[in-house]
Amino acid sequence: MESFRHKSMQLVGVRCSSNGEVVEIILKALDFQGPLPSNFHSLKSLKTLILSSSNLTGTIPKEFGKYRELSFVDVSGNSLSGEIPEEICRLNKLQTLSLNTNFLEGKIPSGIGNLSSLVYLTLYDNQLSGEIPKSIGSLTKLEVFRAGGNKNLNEIGNCSELQNLYLYQNSITGPIPRRIGELSKLQSLLLWQNSLVGSIPDELRSCRELTVMDLSENLLTGKIPKSFGELSKLQELQLSVNQLSELNSIFRLENRLTGNIPESLSDCQELQAVDLSYNNLFGSIPRNIFGLRNLTKLLLLSNDLSGFIPPDIGNCTSLYRLRLNHNRLAGTVPSEIGNLKSLNFVDLSNNRLVEQSLHQYQDVRIEFLDLHSNGITGSVPDTLPTSLQFVDISDNRLAGQLPHSIGSLTELTKLNLGKNQLSGSIPAEILSCSKLQLLDLGNNGFSGEIPKQLGQIPSLEISLNLSCNLFSGEIPSQFSGLSKLGILDLSHNKLSGNLNTLKNLENLVSLNVSFNDLSGELPNTPFFRKLPLSDLTANKGLYISGGVVTPADRIRSSHNRSVMKLITSILISISGVLLLLAVYTLVRAQIASNILREDDNWEMTLYQKLEFSVDDIVKNLTSSNVIGTGSSGVVYRVTIPNGETLAVKKMWSSEESGAFNSEIQTLGSIRHKNIIRLLGWGSNRSLKLLFYDYLPNGSLSSLLHGAGKGGADWEARYDLRRGSCACLLAP
Repeated sequence: MESFRHKSMQLVGVRCSSNGEVVEIILKALDFQGPLPSNFHSLKSLKTLILSSSNLTGTIPKEFGKYRELSFVDVSGNSLSGEIPEEICRLNKLQTLSLNTNFLEGKIPSGIGNLSSLVYLTLYDNQLSGEIPKSIGSLTKLEVFRAGGNKNLNEIGNCSELQNLYLYQNSITGPIPRRIGELSKLQSLLLWQNSLVGSIPDELRSCRELTVMDLSENLLTGKIPKSFGELSKLQELQLSVNQLSELNSIFRLENRLTGNIPESLSDCQELQAVDLSYNNLFGSIPRNIFGLRNLTKLLLLSNDLSGFIPPDIGNCTSLYRLRLNHNRLAGTVPSEIGNLKSLNFVDLSNNRLVEQSLHQYQDVRIEFLDLHSNGITGSVPDTLPTSLQFVDISDNRLAGQLPHSIGSLTELTKLNLGKNQLSGSIPAEILSCSKLQLLDLGNNGFSGEIPKQLGQIPSLEISLNLSCNLFSGEIPSQFSGLSKLGILDLSHNKLSGNLNTLKNLENLVSLNVSFNDLSGELPNTPFFRKLPLSDLTANKGLYISGGVVTPADRIRSSHNRSVMKLITSILISISGVLLLLAVYTLVRAQIASNILREDDNWEMTLYQKLEFSVDDIVKNLTSSNVIGTGSSGVVYRVTIPNGETLAVKKMWSSEESGAFNSEIQTLGSIRHKNIIRLLGWGSNRSLKLLFYDYLPNGSLSSLLHGAGKGGADWEARYDLRRGSCACLLAP
């Protein structure tokens, strides 16, 4: 006790009253490495005691019950064990009791109801067992209750002030108690990932203040109550991963639903988001669903919907996010979509749309437009919203030339017009798209020389695809400036000249120049020496060290001797290069590590109980640990000291605070068996890191492209062929 007092009195976080009595101790995230002190005999006036995340062990002392002035106790995030002492129930002035994230066991004290002033109670993430005591019903001031490992909630209905009831990720069994309907002030009800059975009680209709209700990942059956339409303040309702059989008035649902979208959905006038994605719904989209004037998100992707998009969509003036992709919708997109001035995100890909033009989008402040894999005809319009950041109209039937006005899209980061019938030359104005990271114009009929302006786009770092066109002439010398580019495909054209322009592109991971008229000696660099023959073939004049790069030449006996010399030379060179690369990598890693550690002003937040330091992460951010790169960052596999493996995403730029914050806000609260879990984050002046579960077996993930400014919808997959992450959804 003396050592603890000595240590405490020297730290900021101890406050005394005017007469010198200690009234507040706030010591967070320190390394005390010892038991929780039991003797506070000189601290009879203590009101606040916070010793969270301080590596405390042992049991909670019974002596806590003597300090009757305590109103705030937080010893969460430690390694405390044993039972919760009954004596703690004597603290009738206690308003907050946080014992979560320890190793406490046994039952919740039966006298918990004596804490008559209690407002905030958190007991989750322990090893508690037994039933919740009936006396919990005496806590009439209780507003937040988070507990787990229990199974009896019937008395909870007496807690008339309860606003937030969090009992997720526990072992609660049996039906949802009907008495929850007596909690008239309840705003949040989170019971996800338990073993709840039976039907959803109709009594929940009485919780008129509810804004968030999450009953997902349980064993619930039966119908979704029609009375949910009476919950006028409900903004989010999650019922995914259950065995529910019928949909009425609901949103955010991912079950195995069949049938039509019910027209009664339009009765829920306060709905802000409708998500019926990944079901087996069929039929047409009801026209009256667009009468929901507060609707901001309509997500019906991956169903079997057919028919046309109703022109009534123009009435839904608050609509911000529209996703109807992967259905069988046909016809044209109604011109009324131009009335949706708030529309930001549109994904209508993988349908059967046959638009004649794209002019209906020109007056909308849209940022994301995905129409790929439809039957869209016509040309690329002269006017598109200058707010566009992502455009994918690939795999359609667009014809004509790319307009010079493409240069007005100065916010554009990704443009995919591949697999169309576009022709003519690429306008030089594309240089004005200075934020462009990915450009795909492959599989079209473009001709003429490749414009030098493409090599002058400073942000082009993900991919440039000009394959399967009619380009001629030499590769522009300006391509030597594409130092950040990862993928370059110039195959199946009529290009001539040599490849010297590309020899210094150090970040290239893939290059295909096959089926052209290229000539000259292959650049003598490690990257070019490792290129597969298939990416160089059908260039009659291209050779390496005296040998033409074609399969036929490789087997000619006249070249056998030169080939053997070449192999020997390459082996010697590779050995030397590997040695130099190893030394260079070690030196560079050490320099980078030192630079990163110079900035000690780290801010770090963990959502799970993990033990590692910033240094444990930073020293492993090396090229050998890279498992994938994408539009928003590079992902590393990092093993922390306790042997656990994490996926760590480093944002491309420390200035991408918008994407960084959006990803934190999105994944920090989202939960789904197919969505990778965000464990925490860290940042300083020069670095922004996100920590995720590492799931090597092909589990769903979306690490590479992020949530973007739009935020919400995450679907991604692991690319099993490469063992790395690949994103299905941009922001």
